[in-house]
Amino acid sequence: SISRAGGLVDKFIGDGVMALFGVESGPAEGCRQALAAAMRMVEQVKALSQALADELAEPLKIGVGIHCGPAVVGRMGYGPIIHLTAIGDTVNVASRLQDLTKEFSCHLVISEEVAQQAGLNVSAFPRHEITVRNRREALAIFVVDDVAALANGQSTELT
Repeated sequence: SISRAGGLVDKFIGDGVMALFGVESGPAEGCRQALAAAMRMVEQVKALSQALADELAEPLKIGVGIHCGPAVVGRMGYGPIIHLTAIGDTVNVASRLQDLTKEFSCHLVISEEVAQQAGLNVSAFPRHEITVRNRREALAIFVVDDVAALANGQSTELT
């Protein structure tokens, strides 16, 4: 889903994945790409969960956090293990948003900046102001549990 939408898989961290979008296309297209990937991943996890329902104690869950902004992007590492990655506040905020999917029991938490860059109509989704560790200002976010409604509420194509 990530590469199909135009993103780059950075790394796998435990049961999570960090992906980069907009590295070559810019923030607006990168936000649309990230949202498209998130929508596909949610739908794919739902389908897999249904297919394995008889074998699972509880349904599989997925939570995605998306934020955009400046980051230090480059090839990092040591010796033979060098790969493209991003570091900085934007990456940390995205990780915090992903953590919030558990608190809000939802599939997706996006920052207001992502919604604006992607041209989304987010009026149907709950808006919250949160405090993010190591940031002075509150961050406006939107909580999305119905990704189909997200696809229906955009002003530009996400898929």
